[in-house]
Amino acid sequence: MIRVAVKADAPKILQLIRDLALYEKAPLEAVATLEQIEQTIFSNQPSAFAHVAEVDGEVVGISIWFLNYSTWLGKPGIYLEDLYVDPLHRGKGLGLALLKELASICSERGYERLQWWVLDWNEASIEFYKSLGAVAMDEWTVYRVTGEALRKLGS
Repeated sequence: MIRVAVKADAPKILQLIRDLALYEKAPLEAVATLEQIEQTIFSNQPSAFAHVAEVDGEVVGISIWFLNYSTWLGKPGIYLEDLYVDPLHRGKGLGLALLKELASICSERGYERLQWWVLDWNEASIEFYKSLGAVAMDEWTVYRVTGEALRKLGS
């Protein structure tokens, strides 16, 4: 079952985010707190949204997403920040169901894009995404400014 996440799901969402960070070989980078998850996803003005995959009443998968915008298309889209299914529940179509839910939201709301990043070494996910018709944006390079460099840039 795929459904919109509710605040009571926040502890499990946070655990799955940490599990994803471990899977992506970056466990120390996942520093979000329960309070931050509750505030950013479940406040009156959320900056992110979440859906969960549930099996027998237990949350076993998540999609965390937010809106982005294409100036070229003049329309918003969805940026999928995290898609994760507990390893014990993979291969049952839950990841696909979470993606289908987001694609459905895009269709219903007139959004033109559903996009995300995937690590180069994550061949299983890359093949899965390609099987859905996803296209790698290889000609683009992602840039990021964080920490001290961000503070310096902003001062």
